[in-house]
Amino acid sequence: MTEQAPILIIVIPLMFSIVTPLIGLWKKDLCYPWVILGITLSVLYSIITLKTVLCTGVIHYYVGGWMPPWGIECVIDYLNAPMMLLISGISLLVAVYSRKSIEQELPGKTPYFYTIFLLQVSGFLGIVITGDLFNLFVFLEIASLAGYALIAVGEDGAPLATFRYVVMGTVGACFYLLGVGYLYLATGSLNIADLAKILPSIYSSKVVLVAFAFFMVGVAIKMALFPLHAWLPDAYTLAPSTSSALIAPLTTKIAVYVMIRILFTVFDPDFSIIMTHTTDIMVWAGILAIFAGAIMALAQTDFKRMLCYIVVAEIGYMVGGVGLANTIAIKGAILHIINDAVMTLGVFTVAGIVCYRMKSHNISDFNALFKKMPFTMTALVVAALSMIGVPPTCGFFSKWYLLQGAVVAGSWTFVIALLVSSLVNVVLFFRIFEIGYVFHESHDGHDSHAHGDGASVIEEAPLSMLIPTMIVAVGIVLIGIYNQPILINIIQLAVPKL
Repeated sequence: MTEQAPILIIVIPLMFSIVTPLIGLWKKDLCYPWVILGITLSVLYSIITLKTVLCTGVIHYYVGGWMPPWGIECVIDYLNAPMMLLISGISLLVAVYSRKSIEQELPGKTPYFYTIFLLQVSGFLGIVITGDLFNLFVFLEIASLAGYALIAVGEDGAPLATFRYVVMGTVGACFYLLGVGYLYLATGSLNIADLAKILPSIYSSKVVLVAFAFFMVGVAIKMALFPLHAWLPDAYTLAPSTSSALIAPLTTKIAVYVMIRILFTVFDPDFSIIMTHTTDIMVWAGILAIFAGAIMALAQTDFKRMLCYIVVAEIGYMVGGVGLANTIAIKGAILHIINDAVMTLGVFTVAGIVCYRMKSHNISDFNALFKKMPFTMTALVVAALSMIGVPPTCGFFSKWYLLQGAVVAGSWTFVIALLVSSLVNVVLFFRIFEIGYVFHESHDGHDSHAHGDGASVIEEAPLSMLIPTMIVAVGIVLIGIYNQPILINIIQLAVPKL
């Protein structure tokens, strides 16, 4: 079965999603272990595939034995193999975390939620594994449609936020699909390896230039790059806690992955860096996103909304890092995809726990939480220190490489943006820590949401929510400590030759 591992990573959650409603009709309680079983198998096959890539090199898997360009090809290399493990690993942690949260926020809808949840995971995995631009679009839309459904069942206002997301997501998808159509007109192929061979001889074609522009705009909308981010804050804030914990860490990072794939695999790096100067635009877009995200995060009183604007700023880190177009910066950007996904998972799982206990996610609801939820708040401290960039957490190391890359490129404005954003993160999170340590005000105001006798009562999260959150906190530190082996053995091999 190991030779079939690349396709089983997608097929298993897809098949499990089809069966989940039937299991729900028979016995709803079985849906939870069923989902965990399905995603656990995906994690195991992701580990096998990553190990195979590291030992034997790039894997080419032809679905049904049909060779490209007529057949569908899955390609697993040094860039997407760790992405698959990242997606399946985060999905498994969120699945374990989900039980209590879903029972409280979506009572009676467990089978339907988990069906869409598994479709979402299948879409994410399909995007990174496919070796074909049209199939990438298909998986992108599977993930988008599942994401719309997972968000729409959230709090009051979620349907309207989802409608806005649908409109923006559809516009992004249309731009991407137009890019696919134009490239097909110009080359007659949509296989990424074929395109990489054919395109250099027709780079001067206006059809190719327009296709490239469509790709960049479409992906920028999908990743919520400032100022195309308007759909993100409402969607992620009003979504159910489990949906936020799954979608916020992965959706934007997968879009950044697609952008890197188009820039450096479909097209030659020289096309983006020298011929079209796209990377110069990306650096300034990243700087704007970092400043805008940081400033808007400062103005928020809602914890989840504040995190959403931090996500907007973090997108700027990665886009700007890739735009710097040197080996150190791209290495830092790829490492930051992994680090930011784990950090974002950490803060959104904490947000879900606070919402579970306090029935709200306002920052004022963190009053005395260090006393009531010591383990949850410890996890928040670890994730926050990582987002600020304090060693030995993982966030420090990717920011360090991005800073080095910016210095090498002479982009001092990007250096300033990174430093200012880190200082803003200090203000944002230490404001929450300060509120969390105010024990004497625990009986008034917002503490009315709490269950129990105030700050003296420890009301930690249920173990099914707390354990995944603590695992993420430990993971943030471990990824930081072992950043060198990750860089040398995996990420360095994924950096394109510039």
